[in-house]
Amino acid sequence: MDLPAPLAWLVDEAGASSGPELFLAELGGRLLADGLPLAGAALTLAVPHPIIARRTWLWRAETGVVIEALGFAGGPHDQAGHGWLAALGPVLEETVGPAPESPMLGFAGCRAFDPVEAYRLRQASRFAAAPLAALAARAALATLLEAYLGRRSAAQVQAGALCRGAGETIRAALLCADLRDFTALSEATEPSVMIAALDAWFDRVTGAVHAFGGEVLKFMGDGVLAIFPAAGAPGEACDAALRAVAAARAGMAHLDATRQAQGLPSLPFGIALHFGEMLWGNIGAADRLDFTAIGPAVNLVSRLEGLCKPLGHSVLISGAVAKETVTDLIPLGEHPLRGIADPCAVFTLPED
Repeated sequence: MDLPAPLAWLVDEAGASSGPELFLAELGGRLLADGLPLAGAALTLAVPHPIIARRTWLWRAETGVVIEALGFAGGPHDQAGHGWLAALGPVLEETVGPAPESPMLGFAGCRAFDPVEAYRLRQASRFAAAPLAALAARAALATLLEAYLGRRSAAQVQAGALCRGAGETIRAALLCADLRDFTALSEATEPSVMIAALDAWFDRVTGAVHAFGGEVLKFMGDGVLAIFPAAGAPGEACDAALRAVAAARAGMAHLDATRQAQGLPSLPFGIALHFGEMLWGNIGAADRLDFTAIGPAVNLVSRLEGLCKPLGHSVLISGAVAKETVTDLIPLGEHPLRGIADPCAVFTLPED
């Protein structure tokens, strides 16, 4: 069967697109080259995520650029792409599939589409059903993996890094954070209230980590292990980690004020920063793996965090970080750490 070029591409090649954004850009470009008067296009996929309900990709014909917009759970259910398309010109939208959460494909015209053009766009939407089903499944898997593993680890797993012992050595600033006296607090607090407190704590810490380019590797009870990979100079990763600590402290100060106004106790915490090398990859049993980080640097940052309470500081910073940053730090001397051969030079923030 001799198909128009955009439809032939949808049948033969589109399913191999590396992601929804490239699929949309390629489809829009091919439809434009086939003579359709497009100003832009939008693709919306429903995704399984605790916060994000929909992801929408927006393609502009004039520039060929694709941007992404997020629709959040509990927010307005209007398709994010509709208003954006309507600002470009007359809109034609199609649900691609029978299910309520099927992908939505929309087009904006430089002018009103005539009946033949509208038919051709609807045909393209119908032919897009099969490749979009595959893309939607991959996008859903990627979203789930990112929610549970973090973006960097999820990308490694999706790329096939599934062998036990497989990993890579990376240099990074490490952040280890932990609530103080959590065991005593949990024994004296109703489980639902304790879970709400933990969620609020994790929101402040992980929000700060993500805001400055870090990634949370693991939640451990009431603790968090995060990394800021050193893609460039080590000082950049260390400064990002220090900014994340400042943001987390500000968030916790606000949370404590809110809790005290409600008659609830504050949530004291400790945060430690270190810079070093770690092995990042698959560890575990033959049929149950964990994508995590191990090595002396991970051990040191954990032991350093344990010094926060004895030294009376909420933030402790290793000499390895102090050496890489121009941030003013207060030296606290060298301290032995359990299981670490050499004493560690320890610093804190002036405001701590």
